[in-house]
Amino acid sequence: MPFPVSNIRNFCIVAHIDHGKSTLADRLLEFTGTVTKREMQEQLLDDMALERQRGITIKARAVRMEYLRDGVRYELNLIDTPGHVDFHYEVSRSLACCEGAILVVDAAQGVEAQTLANAFAAMHADLTIVPFINKIDLVNARVDEVLVEMEQSLALDPSEVLKGSAKANLGIKELCDALIDRIPAPKGDPAGVLQAMVFDSHYDDYRGAITYVRVMNGSVKRGQKVRFLRTGNTHEVVDLGQFVPGPRPCDELHAGQVGYLVCNVKSLSLVHIGDTVSIPGDGAAAPLPGYKEPKRMVYCGLYPSDGQDFSELRDALEKLAINDPSFEFEAETSDALGFGFRCGFLGLLHMEIVQQRLEQESDVDLIQTAPNVTYEILTRDGRTLMIHKPQEVPDSGQIEEFRQPIVRVNLIQPAEFIGPVMKLCQDRRGTLVRQEYLSPTRTMIVYDIPLAEVIYDLHDKLKSATRGYGTMDYEIIGYEPADLVKLDILVNNNRVDALSVICHRGDADRRGRGVCRRLKDEIERHMFEVAIQAAVGSRVIARETKPAMRKNVTAKCYGGDITRKRKLWAKQREGKKRMKSIGQVDIPQKAFLAVLDTGDEK
Repeated sequence: MPFPVSNIRNFCIVAHIDHGKSTLADRLLEFTGTVTKREMQEQLLDDMALERQRGITIKARAVRMEYLRDGVRYELNLIDTPGHVDFHYEVSRSLACCEGAILVVDAAQGVEAQTLANAFAAMHADLTIVPFINKIDLVNARVDEVLVEMEQSLALDPSEVLKGSAKANLGIKELCDALIDRIPAPKGDPAGVLQAMVFDSHYDDYRGAITYVRVMNGSVKRGQKVRFLRTGNTHEVVDLGQFVPGPRPCDELHAGQVGYLVCNVKSLSLVHIGDTVSIPGDGAAAPLPGYKEPKRMVYCGLYPSDGQDFSELRDALEKLAINDPSFEFEAETSDALGFGFRCGFLGLLHMEIVQQRLEQESDVDLIQTAPNVTYEILTRDGRTLMIHKPQEVPDSGQIEEFRQPIVRVNLIQPAEFIGPVMKLCQDRRGTLVRQEYLSPTRTMIVYDIPLAEVIYDLHDKLKSATRGYGTMDYEIIGYEPADLVKLDILVNNNRVDALSVICHRGDADRRGRGVCRRLKDEIERHMFEVAIQAAVGSRVIARETKPAMRKNVTAKCYGGDITRKRKLWAKQREGKKRMKSIGQVDIPQKAFLAVLDTGDEK
C-alpha cells in the first residue's frame, strides 16, 4: 500500500570530506532494517570501484528506508552526497530534491571549510538543518568546543545539536526520531498532474538511459506515457521502482517519493538532468526551475594514445556525460597529438576522476594536455572572448585587456599556523579579505586569489603548511584584469601547440626554463641537435639544446695528415645541417606527460 505523503521524509547528508557521511548512511540502513547484517559492507552506497579505491564519495546516491515508530510506518528517502569541493554540483542537485539535511560535523576536526559551504547551500535552499556531531567516541573529541564553533559560524542552537558516533552505532535512534519530528513532509499533491524532477541518470547497455526522479506532484504508473518537457519527447514507462539500496520495481510512484524510471530511451541526447517529466498533451504541468548550469573552470585536452580509438573515446565520453552533467567536451585537433577532445571540468580532482573513470570503465588509453582555466579577453574592437585553451589567444596587438578568474578562498586552520598560511596565499598573488576566530584555537582567513594559482597545488601546500589540519573551500567571484601572457614551446623551431600555457608575465621566465629542462631530459637524441625554446610572442626567453648523436667518422684514420680528418668532419657537418632542415623531431608521449604533470616547475 502506498505511503501517505505526511509519512514521507526526504533528506540528504552534507558534510566536509571524511567527516563520516557514508558511514552514517550505513548505520541508518542497518538501523531501519533496509539491509541485513549479512549484506552489509562498509560504505555500502559508494558502489563505484573508484569510490571504494579512493575512499571518497563521487556520485550522490538515493536510497529508500522504512522506519516503524509507535506503530506508524514512515518512508525515509536518503540522498548521500560527496564532500569534496569539486563535486559541489552533485550536492546542489540533491538539495533540490529534499526538505531537510543532516549536517555532520567531526567531533575532533570541528567546523571545516566545506562544512560551511554545504551548510550555507542547504540553508539557501530553505532546507531544515538537523545538526549531528559525529565521532564523539574518539579520544581527541572536543564536543564542547565544536558546539561553540557551530554556534559562532553557523548560528545553530547548541540545544538542537545531536551527538553520536556512526562507527560505534551511538545516537542513531535519536537521529531517526529527529528526522521525523523536525523535517517537514513533502508538499506535493498525489491527485494532481504528474510533475517530476530528473536529478540524476546513468546509461545501461541493455535498458538504455535510467533516469532518477523525485516526484513533486501527481503519480506515475508502469505502462503510462510520459513526456520530457525540455526535449518534448514522449516515451512509455517500461519499468519503475525505488532503490533499497539496489533497484526494486514497484507499480507506482506518487508525490514526495524518490525512484527511477526506465523508458527505453536509447539516445543519450534525450535525457537532461534538471528536466521535468510530465504527461503528454496540453495538460502538462509547468516545468520545474531545474538547476543552474554548472560553471566549468578547468579545461584540458584528452587524446586517445592510439590514433585509431577516436570514435571509441567519443562513445565513452557520451556515456559519462549522461551520468555526470557537470563535465562537457567538444572535438578538437592538435598538430602534435592528432584528433581528440577539449573537456571542461569543475576542478582538478574532477578532471582526475573523469580520466580514471574513462580508463577503468571504458578501457581507453588517454593522453592529457596541460590543464588550464578559462580566461576572458577584451579585444581592441570591443569584443569579449572566452579563452578555453592557449591556442585561442589572439596576437598581443589585438588585446585591450587580459582577465583572469578570481576565487574567494576560505581557509580554516589552527591559530598557530596563520603565518605560514598567509605567506602561502601572498606568494600566489592573494588579497586578504578578512580574518576571524571561530573559537579560541581555530581561525578562518578569507583571500581573493587567481583560480590558476589555486587549482594546481594550493590544497597540497596548505596541508603541508598546517601539518594536515588546514582545510579550504572556494567559489568563483568574477574576472579581473591581470598582466598575463601566452607561453609557447618551440621544438626544432616548430611551435608545439599542446605544450602552450597561459601564465603571469612575472612567472613566464621560471616556467619556460622549467619546461625546457624537463623536455631536454625526455626527448631522445636524434641524428641532429634539437633546440628546445620557450617564447613569449616573438621573444625567446629560455633555451636548452639536446646534442646530436655522433658517429666517430675518423675512427678509421690512423695518424697521417690532419686535413683528411678535417674533410670527413666537414662532410659530416654538412649532412647534419641538411638533416636538421628536413628532419622531424619525435616527441614521445612520456615527454608530454612529464611536462604536464608538474604544471608548475618548482
